[in-house]
Amino acid sequence: MKESIQSLSPGIWEDYELIDTGGFEKLERFGKFILSRPEPQAIWDKSLPDSDWRKLAHAHFAKEKSNPEKGQWEQLQPMPHNWQIGYTNPEGLKMSLSLALTSFKHIGLFPEQAVNWDYIYQTVKRSPVKNPKVLNLFAYTGAASVAAKAAGADVTHLDSVKQVVTWSKHNMEASGLDGIRWMVDDAMKFIKRESRRGNKYQGIILDPPAYGRGPEGEKWILEEQINEMLKVCAEIMDPKDHFLLLNMYSLSFSSLIAANLIRTNFGKVENAEHGELYLEDRYEKKLPLGVFFRFSSF
Repeated sequence: MKESIQSLSPGIWEDYELIDTGGFEKLERFGKFILSRPEPQAIWDKSLPDSDWRKLAHAHFAKEKSNPEKGQWEQLQPMPHNWQIGYTNPEGLKMSLSLALTSFKHIGLFPEQAVNWDYIYQTVKRSPVKNPKVLNLFAYTGAASVAAKAAGADVTHLDSVKQVVTWSKHNMEASGLDGIRWMVDDAMKFIKRESRRGNKYQGIILDPPAYGRGPEGEKWILEEQINEMLKVCAEIMDPKDHFLLLNMYSLSFSSLIAANLIRTNFGKVENAEHGELYLEDRYEKKLPLGVFFRFSSF
């Protein structure tokens, strides 16, 4: 079956909007609050003047000179440190997601992933297997896990950071769900154990970082280890009824790399789609935010 190559962006989302991009920054609204954050891919000019960004933003993230991934939030207007937003889609998915201002510029949500939450929900819903087993690796704060659970999946959620697993539990409970299996573990070690045990999953979700550490300091480097990880994922995937969703955010990666990785480790797959994820601001500038590959046998 021919692969579909495309770019995907979330549709209208009441609680989220990308307002403007440029000057290596992005201006976003999450619910009632507007944030200004660094964005290395926004190399063009802003559409709004800096003075308007300062007027609109409730908080601005200022990077540390020694570590561009760390810094401090400068509060420009009153707002809480923690708050919630909702996400719904026409198919019936409803989630409540907790956000917070962290020292790593992240707030507990990657909004471009909304198209993948929809995909997960729809794919689990049409699965021929009742309560399909879904494994979410590098699962962060768990929106994808909640989407799979809401559709009826038996979900195993794995991340190496205990605090974000706790955050994920709050998202599950706030969304009126329960029963997700929580794992604080190194992703590679876990899937190799699952392979030795002969365990199989109908769904596998991977959203690995470019760099990371396991709970015991295990090193993760995307380009060095993703091929091996997908090789093991092929061993634990149900050979008959399955889906896989791979996201990668690396400035040097194209979706063709993802396609080659899938082809070499899974062979010919059905209903394959790959391309770019992006968000579009008010001024029709498209901000690329990673590549994806997804396929399903049903």
